[in-house]
Amino acid sequence: MQQVELWMVIPFVVMLLTIAIAPLAAEHLWESNRNKLIFTFAISVVTIVLLSSYGLGSAIAHNVLYDYIPFIMLLLALFVVTGGIHIRGDITATPLVNTFILAAGFVMASIMGTTGAAMLLIRPLLQINQQRVHRVHTVLFFIALVANCGGVLTPLGDPPLFLLYLKGAPFEWFSSMFLEWLTVGILLLTIYMILDRHYYAKEPAEARKRDLEEHEPLRIVGARNFLLLGMVIASVLFLNSSYIPAMGEHDAPFYVKFLREIALAIIIVLSLVMTKRTVRQANNFTWAPILEVAILFVGIFVTMTPAMMYLNAHATSLGLTESWQFYYSTGMLSSFLDNAPTAVAFHTVAGGLGGAAEVAGIPEVLLTAISLGAVFFGAMTYIGNGPNFMVKAIAEQEGVKMPSFFGYMLKFSLVVLLPVYIIVQLIFLPF
Repeated sequence: MQQVELWMVIPFVVMLLTIAIAPLAAEHLWESNRNKLIFTFAISVVTIVLLSSYGLGSAIAHNVLYDYIPFIMLLLALFVVTGGIHIRGDITATPLVNTFILAAGFVMASIMGTTGAAMLLIRPLLQINQQRVHRVHTVLFFIALVANCGGVLTPLGDPPLFLLYLKGAPFEWFSSMFLEWLTVGILLLTIYMILDRHYYAKEPAEARKRDLEEHEPLRIVGARNFLLLGMVIASVLFLNSSYIPAMGEHDAPFYVKFLREIALAIIIVLSLVMTKRTVRQANNFTWAPILEVAILFVGIFVTMTPAMMYLNAHATSLGLTESWQFYYSTGMLSSFLDNAPTAVAFHTVAGGLGGAAEVAGIPEVLLTAISLGAVFFGAMTYIGNGPNFMVKAIAEQEGVKMPSFFGYMLKFSLVVLLPVYIIVQLIFLPF
């Protein structure tokens, strides 16, 4: 078996650059999942042929079977189950109400995942704020708090954390980042509350009058899916090699190795059967978003294989040794590339440095830095995390004029999020 060369990561770079640039440069072509599938298939085949010719094909099979399949099955389960829960109603959109909804979503993100919490709450939040003129800032903070930062406390919270969980981080370990999570939440919610009070005072009198008059109590439809959500959490928590050693054995039968994924598939079917069609229709539920994620991520997991192998072999030459370096390096790439493979990449780098293998094969402080960098900085751009674009699209469907790709950065992430993230680093990961 030959060693991986740097030029072998070209398909991975092309894959990620295409994801970043295609929605801007070829929006009409890229919006089709069929075109995404054609591109992903082509670049995956190139990578498979390339690595197989060097005797490295088994590494791709391992990545797809033991990383991609568990990853996409968890996302699919959360997507389907939360898609069967509909919150309807319209209450007065005061700053206190909006802040409470964002805070609730921030907490829920670690329980049902950033994707699940974002898809569950974005439509009722927009419904509640439909009479207000100033809504953009609410969606922006929703992306930061609910679709990203809130998902730190469990491996269910965000895809990069689930991949680190698959790398050996215990389920309960992620709660050790509670203080970092709480600090970010308090800072962002405080900033939002101040801004929303400012914009609420600027609302036209007619808009505020309509907001007070058009009132409908909140109620939840499809609540039985909360039971299924609990089953998803239990599956991730207990169906693993820590509780069932046979799942980690090399020669274990297929149905034992993938017992968790089989359980998730059963939960998905139960949700589809038990939930009335009208509930999903009220949520405008379609398969397109999860199909897009499944298509793109299989290409990412295939093409990132040589990149991961190269990083592991050359980890000591990258000059990364301190926790704050991993925090900002992971964060920077997570801002412009997808944060899930980025977290795996820097976990690989940390694993190649040697030192105490305290959690998931690397020093605990480095795992903390990688986890925080991947999750927090995923909110720095629309492409940093999967739910970001989904929230943006739903908001635009509801008439909210969202900022452009670069407008989002210049008007929000660089001036609001980055200073908060720097504060977190100075407190918890000092130089």
